[in-house]
Amino acid sequence: MRTSIVVKLFTLTTMLCLFILATIYMGQTIFFKQYYANRKVNEIQSNIQAFRNDYLKNVGNILAIQKLEQDFYRQNNTWITTLDSQGNLKNTNDFYLEVKIDSPKVNNEFFGKTISVLLYNMININEVLNTTPSQVISLLAPKARVMISEYKKGADLVPYRVQLEKSNIFWTNEKITKKMDDLTLDIKYSRKEKIEIPEIQLSGAITKVLFPNGNESSSFIYTNSLFMDRIKEFQANLLFNESHISFDTLQILDFTQNDVKYKLFIDQIKDQAGVTSYIFSMASLQPVDEAVQMLKDYYLYMIALVILLIVLAALYYSRKIAKPLLQINQSAKKIASLDFSETISIRSKDEIGDLSQSINSLSQTLHSYIKKLQNDIEKEKQLEHTRKEFISGVSHELKTPLSVMKSCISILKDGVATHKKDHYFKAMEKEVDKMDLLIVDMLELAKFESGTYKMRMDTFSIDKLVEEICEKLSLEFRNKQLHVHTQLAAVEVIANQHRIEQVITNFLTNAIRYSPVHEHIFITIKEEQYRVKISIENKGAHIPADQLDKVWERFYRGDSARQRAQGGTGLGLAISKNILELHGEQYGAANTEDGVLFFFYLNKQA
Repeated sequence: MRTSIVVKLFTLTTMLCLFILATIYMGQTIFFKQYYANRKVNEIQSNIQAFRNDYLKNVGNILAIQKLEQDFYRQNNTWITTLDSQGNLKNTNDFYLEVKIDSPKVNNEFFGKTISVLLYNMININEVLNTTPSQVISLLAPKARVMISEYKKGADLVPYRVQLEKSNIFWTNEKITKKMDDLTLDIKYSRKEKIEIPEIQLSGAITKVLFPNGNESSSFIYTNSLFMDRIKEFQANLLFNESHISFDTLQILDFTQNDVKYKLFIDQIKDQAGVTSYIFSMASLQPVDEAVQMLKDYYLYMIALVILLIVLAALYYSRKIAKPLLQINQSAKKIASLDFSETISIRSKDEIGDLSQSINSLSQTLHSYIKKLQNDIEKEKQLEHTRKEFISGVSHELKTPLSVMKSCISILKDGVATHKKDHYFKAMEKEVDKMDLLIVDMLELAKFESGTYKMRMDTFSIDKLVEEICEKLSLEFRNKQLHVHTQLAAVEVIANQHRIEQVITNFLTNAIRYSPVHEHIFITIKEEQYRVKISIENKGAHIPADQLDKVWERFYRGDSARQRAQGGTGLGLAISKNILELHGEQYGAANTEDGVLFFFYLNKQA
């Protein structure tokens, strides 16, 4: 079953477009997520290393480090901060309270001392900034009495709970609180009574309270509750030795919150004094998830667009590719049937246009060769026809002189009229001369009619040539007592001088032969704009109008005035006709008032 090229191209384009669309879809919805995550992790790793170097240069300069953190966030859309060895924010000093310990239940180690309690791990910044008046600020005011729970790790104390005395109002670091509850349960159910819970309860009066007002650089960290939660979780794991992390190299952790994936970056550093700190950073992968989801929705429109493009591509193929190919095929079929009349009109500057030009060139070449072959065949036919006519004409024309010669030979052989012997010999000689002239003219006429003769052109003065011919024929003019009148314009022409001389001689000889005695012959050369007209008119009998075109045929014998007895072979005008046609010039014959006019044209020399 034959399939249209448009259908093939349409199918190929559809499959190609769908394959490309599927490849892009798979890449953007599956591989792009992994690519984005890997690239972002690599970039953040490099930037954390740069942050680490800048941090070590600015140790102790809180403002400079806070600026580094903010610049890091703006450039990478990633949160970053530094923590001390206990997991507390290292470069913040605007969210805490001071309490003077006066509880008689504690040992002398803490009694009468003022301790600092960090509040950002227990109180959400929004409870301070977004509530007017703030309940936290009103409750945690100077002179208010509070109870403080602290986790003890070696010589370090980490506050994790603040409660108003004689009240159920409290604030706590829920991560450490949970760890403490789990530890208490483990000790209780393990029945290991010698194990003490690492906790100290202190109480006293608040002497100083400092809350951020939202304009400080540190508020930048407090506002991200998820980031603060991860810091608190890291702190709890660090205090309870549950981090299970080797800090020899940068650590990267994954976690998911509300169906959003995040990356945590934790790097341990030590300054020149050997103090341990941590770089803590968090990056969200939510942008790529949102982008992938939007891409999935976007591809619904992309599929519709691709289908539209496929339809447009099919129309383009049908107009720009299939239609020209069909036209080329149609032209090729005509060329195959030797019809070269139609050319392909496609002129586009592409492969199809080149193919069209090549087929047009092939058509023209084949047409020229076939035409040349046809011309050669016609010439061959013409030569064959010329040969046949030559044989027929020679046979016909030689029949009479041969008969005369045969009769003369018979008379001489029989000895009849021996006294007229010289007469018969002259008669035979005359017939031989006629046969010789006839054969020369026939051969020359056959040469012209063969189509192989090439005419060589000269430049000469036509008036001087006519004068020379008249001089040569002057004896014939005198013998017949003819009066020759000339009107010759001095002009040069382009032609074959020898053959034009032959034409003029034939015309004049013909005029002499058929002009009565004492008549007039007029020879005229008239100059026109681009050519010259040569006319020869003889006075005498007219040629019948219906036979004017026949005078150029070989062996023409129209009436009694043109009988063989008057001389000539009957080939002069036929030879002249072929010479003039080989020149490509106009010629003709016409009856005048009292005679016959023969004329022809030649091109002037520019």
